[in-house]
Amino acid sequence: QVQLVESGGGLVQPGGSLRLSCAASGSFFSINAMGWYRQAPGKQRELVAVLPGGGSPTYSDSVKGRFTISRDNAKTTVYLQMNSLKSEDTAVYYCNANLRRSSYEAGYDYWGQGTQVTVSS
Repeated sequence: QVQLVESGGGLVQPGGSLRLSCAASGSFFSINAMGWYRQAPGKQRELVAVLPGGGSPTYSDSVKGRFTISRDNAKTTVYLQMNSLKSEDTAVYYCNANLRRSSYEAGYDYWGQGTQVTVSS
């Protein structure tokens, strides 16, 4: 059973910073990519940033230059450093991992439970 456990959300003032973490656990063969999505009230879930294994990160235009995605050396934990936060960054942030359960299988998407980020004065 694969699990993605997120932490680090909360309330922050505009211009502040937060760091989200997401740890993958359970039995799997490899992780193809890990990333972050977000969903604001009344809006569709959107990509924030994704980091493929051995590749370069991709960011949405709205967070470029403010957010940084990274992974730990074991490649099973992904972080999202969020700086210069704006009210429009308020959303539930979801961790995503595309991973292979065995060497014979293609990648499947797994999701965390979501963590609330609220930017407000």
